[in-house]
Amino acid sequence: MENAIAPLRQGQQPLAATSTRSLAESPRRDLTGRQKAAIIVRLLLAEGAPVPLASMTDNMQTDLTEQMAMMRRIDRATLRHVCEEFLEELEGSGLAFPGGIERALEIMDGHISANAVSRLRRMVGQNPDADPWHRIAGLDVEVLAKVLDEESIEVGAVMLSKLPVSKAADLLGRLPGERARRIAYAVSLTGNVQPDTVLRIGQSLSSQLDATPPRAFDANPVERIGAILNFSLAQTREDVLRGLEETDAVFAEEVRKAIFTFANIPARIDARDVPKIIRGVPQAVLVTALAAAKGPALAAAEFILANMSQRMAGTLKEEMAGLGKVRDKAGEEAMNAIVSAIREREAAGEIFLIAGDE
Repeated sequence: MENAIAPLRQGQQPLAATSTRSLAESPRRDLTGRQKAAIIVRLLLAEGAPVPLASMTDNMQTDLTEQMAMMRRIDRATLRHVCEEFLEELEGSGLAFPGGIERALEIMDGHISANAVSRLRRMVGQNPDADPWHRIAGLDVEVLAKVLDEESIEVGAVMLSKLPVSKAADLLGRLPGERARRIAYAVSLTGNVQPDTVLRIGQSLSSQLDATPPRAFDANPVERIGAILNFSLAQTREDVLRGLEETDAVFAEEVRKAIFTFANIPARIDARDVPKIIRGVPQAVLVTALAAAKGPALAAAEFILANMSQRMAGTLKEEMAGLGKVRDKAGEEAMNAIVSAIREREAAGEIFLIAGDE
């Protein structure tokens, strides 16, 4: 931006000034701030400099455009004076702060608490001059998909029209076919929607989002307790599940489905993935887990041995025979290490668990 104006200080004549020659020798000093802004923007646009006008409010953009429409010729002395004044202001600026709460929240993301963010969001929603769509466009696709699924077809069409194209396409692809088609058609009918209506829809959606309290935990309760019980001792796990069944049978059943233990391996692991899993487990740990397997876990140990090379299976069986009796705690720790290896492979996308029916 400054590079497009700087030549005036050396007495050079920029492109925009070639058609604005005048006999005036002294600059006009009665210009308003709005007129000076129009001059700077006109010069920058003529020189091809990027001017982020879209980041201004609609009212500011309107005022600027109206001012440019009212102006005619500006002599070179006035142009040079306005540009030098503008450059001096730029050089005197030590630090730029974001305009508005939304941009400030972007900078402060991760540095202030969720409660503070929620309170500031509500402040934005109460400000009639704030653009709620800036905030909505920055939300995760999962959050927007839920809103889009719950709102009317007409509101959904306005929402897609105000979002960046890539995010709108992602959202549309997540909808059932019939609803996606209806919303896509409704977009074609938004041409005559008034700006005030679009603003009110944005404010309403923003208020709905603000009404949802921030979550203290990323995972839901079933996933949290399931993950804890995954690595608990078998006796502890069964005691807790029996207690949950007495208190809330539905919740207990959901937790059981979320749990993945050593005994679940035959039902949830593809036989072809066994070599990938055991490759990351120390042989001593593997031998301990297989030797300690009994009851429901015995089928898992046999499944693992049956889906590796015969040579390796023979070696492991020899070591298991020479290991003797394995303490229950050591055996469970070894089994949990194998479960942990499975979870790591799954998280890395190297294997996929088969959906459980229980």
